[in-house]
Amino acid sequence: MTPAAPLIRAQGLHKRFDGQVVLRGVDLDVMPGEVLAIVGRSGAGKSVLLKNLIGLSQPDSGAVLVAGEDLHRARGRRLSRLRERFGMLFQGGALFDSLSVADNVAFPLREKTRQSHGQIAEVVTEVLKSVGLQGMDDKFPAELSGGMRKRAALARALAHRPEIMLFDEPTTGLDPIMVRAIHRLIADTQQRFQYTAVVVSHEVPGIFEIASRVAMLHEGALLEVATPDAFQASANPVVQQFIAGRLEGPLTPT
Repeated sequence: MTPAAPLIRAQGLHKRFDGQVVLRGVDLDVMPGEVLAIVGRSGAGKSVLLKNLIGLSQPDSGAVLVAGEDLHRARGRRLSRLRERFGMLFQGGALFDSLSVADNVAFPLREKTRQSHGQIAEVVTEVLKSVGLQGMDDKFPAELSGGMRKRAALARALAHRPEIMLFDEPTTGLDPIMVRAIHRLIADTQQRFQYTAVVVSHEVPGIFEIASRVAMLHEGALLEVATPDAFQASANPVVQQFIAGRLEGPLTPT
């Protein structure tokens, strides 16, 4: 059987801001159907890498191939088609405060599709149910808990059935119980909607429970990419200090 080709391939990504190097030649493959966790210390370049993968940020050099097409060289309709393959859950959820939960979820469908009012209503009902928010249609973001806002934002991202979901620290600001609930929600919806997921996370070792592979960014470069078990068994002292959260070791507090 021929091995599957990467759905996303990052090749030699370099990025700097105001002279500060953020990405140093990152090479990374994201395979179809996997949940890839990207971990690392604050400032390691995780969110910048994620934004390069979806085209929200341009690398200074290197390429991002989505199903073999160069994302950063695409223009017009070709670029739109590539971006339509993605959904993204930002740290804060980025919900519209003036819209109800249902209208937030429906917004991208009304803006980007020709679906009828009835068709959109059916999609909204389905995705809200899939994230455990049935009956919350008329609530506004300010009326929701932090965990519920994350769920509503995920429902909105899933509404157009993306092939690829990117999660930028989806559990920021949540208590340990809600962190685990959001992780389980990612795993459940990934199975239901069959998307490929890339999750930037600080939740170590919790994220290992749902990840197919783990990639660690360190000082803008990939230090290790492995299955969760192999990652946790790594002999690299930087990896072990990071997992354990120890002060003593090659990583120094900043």
